[in-house]
Amino acid sequence: MSDVLNAPFIIAILAALTVHEWAHAFVANLLGDHTAKSEGRMTLNPIAHLDPLGTLMFFLVHFGWGKPVPVDPRNFRNPRRDNALVALAGPASNFILAFLCVLLLRFFAPSVLGVGSASDLLSTAGIGLRLQAFGVKILADAVFLNLGLMAFNLLPIAPLDGSNVLHMFIPLRHEETYEKFLRYGPMILLGLLIAERMFNVPLLITWIMFILNGALAVMLRLVGA
Repeated sequence: MSDVLNAPFIIAILAALTVHEWAHAFVANLLGDHTAKSEGRMTLNPIAHLDPLGTLMFFLVHFGWGKPVPVDPRNFRNPRRDNALVALAGPASNFILAFLCVLLLRFFAPSVLGVGSASDLLSTAGIGLRLQAFGVKILADAVFLNLGLMAFNLLPIAPLDGSNVLHMFIPLRHEETYEKFLRYGPMILLGLLIAERMFNVPLLITWIMFILNGALAVMLRLVGA
C-alpha cells in the first residue's frame, strides 16, 4: 500500500474520479435532468465527488469509485436511452482523459511508451530529471487509473455504470427480472472483491487488465508509439 501513497498517484486518483463523476452530471444536465447540478455535483471540485469507501479501494486494490451522482430518469425524454448515456459518460470521460495523458507522454516522454503493457507503463514511469519524473509519473498513473476505472465501471453489476448501460438493451418483458438482479449487485460485487483479495480468485483483475491493456494498445497505435 505504501507504494501508492505518493503525490502523483493521489493527484491521478482525484483527477480520474472527479472527471468521471462530473461527466455523469454534465450529460444528465444536457439531457434534461438538473438534479446533479442543483446539488452541486456538476463541478470539477474533487471534494464534491469523493466516496470514502470507493477512494479507499483505490489504495487497497487500485480500483474503486466516486460518490454516485444523483440522477432522476423521469426528467429524461427517453429514460432508458438517456440513463444509459449518462452511465456511459463516466467511463467514456476516463478513456478520453487517459488518451490525453498518452498523447502528453508521447510528446514529452516517448521512451515511457515503449512498453508492453499497462503494468509496465506504471512501473517504468520514473525517468529523467526530478520535475520531469514527477510529471511523467502523474501522467502514467493517470493512464493506468483512468483505464482501470473505466474497465471496472463497465462491469454490468449494480451500482456500477455497466449495469445501467446494459439495462437499455434488456427487453421490456424481462425488465422486472433484471431489476431484481440489480438489487443483488452490491452483494455480488462484494463477493467478487472478497474472492479477489482473500482467496486469490482474479476475476475482477482479469476483466480490468484485459480491457485496460486492450485500450492502451489501441491508444499506443493511434499515437504511433
